[in-house]
Amino acid sequence: MQAILALEDGRIFRGKSFGARAECSGEVVFNTSMSGYQEIFTDPSYAGQIVVLTNPHIGNYGTTPHDAEAKRPYIEGLVTREFSPMSSNWRSTQVADEYLERYGVPVIAEIDTRAVVRHLRAHGVMRGVIASGDNLDTEALVAKARAIKKMEGTDLASVVTTKTAYEWDANEPRNQTGDALLTAAHESDAEPLHVVAYDFGIKQNILRMLTREGCRVTVVPATTPAEEVLAMKPDGVFFSNGPGDPEPLEYAVKNVKGLQGKVPIFGICLGHQLFGLALGGKTYKLKFGHHGGNHPIMNHRTGKVEITAQNHNFNVDPDSLPANVERTHTNLNDHTLAGLKHKTDPMFSVQYHPEASPGPHDSHYLFRDFRKMMEEWKK
Repeated sequence: MQAILALEDGRIFRGKSFGARAECSGEVVFNTSMSGYQEIFTDPSYAGQIVVLTNPHIGNYGTTPHDAEAKRPYIEGLVTREFSPMSSNWRSTQVADEYLERYGVPVIAEIDTRAVVRHLRAHGVMRGVIASGDNLDTEALVAKARAIKKMEGTDLASVVTTKTAYEWDANEPRNQTGDALLTAAHESDAEPLHVVAYDFGIKQNILRMLTREGCRVTVVPATTPAEEVLAMKPDGVFFSNGPGDPEPLEYAVKNVKGLQGKVPIFGICLGHQLFGLALGGKTYKLKFGHHGGNHPIMNHRTGKVEITAQNHNFNVDPDSLPANVERTHTNLNDHTLAGLKHKTDPMFSVQYHPEASPGPHDSHYLFRDFRKMMEEWKK
């Protein structure tokens, strides 16, 4: 069946329909990861977005519950060059086509994704619509794309967050991946630490990495007041990744301010942006965002370059931050701010995914740094 990707500027791409035979809309972004498509499908940070995968062959190793970063896919739609109708992998429990169809996610394939990416790089991310069927009205689809609510000013974290607090059980089989690199990293006799994690769209591998460092994790909804979190007597508080614009999340910025200096806090991606706003900084939207598993980051403290996984559309303006905030990491692709640390209070954050999934493991050490910060705070 024919499918069309219609962009708000009138550009039309034609291909074949896979996944759900339905219409979807969202902001169109591209991801340069070479593998890990299921983790991308299920990353809640992609809520409200149609994802173009630059890797040309998708679906060849199927899907498995162990690779999911959430209970369901969060992408609005998928754009790919080739979409395999079969899988060849001993771990696969369902082919990707059936998996996305089951969750109502449309796919357009057999198009030149290179042309789509070059268009987005030149003109910036834009709103789009995927539709399938015969005799599609392209002008109407472009009009629909132009009518989609823009990402700027949109609070999606409150949409994807958990509705109730829960304890993460690292011993449950469904919470295990079998990855040898995720075995216990802390000393077996180390004191267990209690971390409260704000869920703005948290990925499951973040929770695995926290428990890997000997932490007991309580996950709370995005709007949980700081007072309630402090009443849980945490050793540290984590602010997660998530979709959308950080500026409308005034409730979350208020909570960062309410916790700053009272307990160690660590943030990634959206959490990093919230830290920037809480410290008096400003955020802005990137032209086409950072999405992929190969972004070089300079660690200014060690002088080393880390290859990182990234997925964000907004960034903190380093020139807007006060003098008591240290710039710890820089993205070497465009020299944007990639990490910060308060000079006196126990708080730090990064604008990338140290847990990866998918992606390299260069930045796993940040979870150990968080544990060390909590241990020092308890002394």
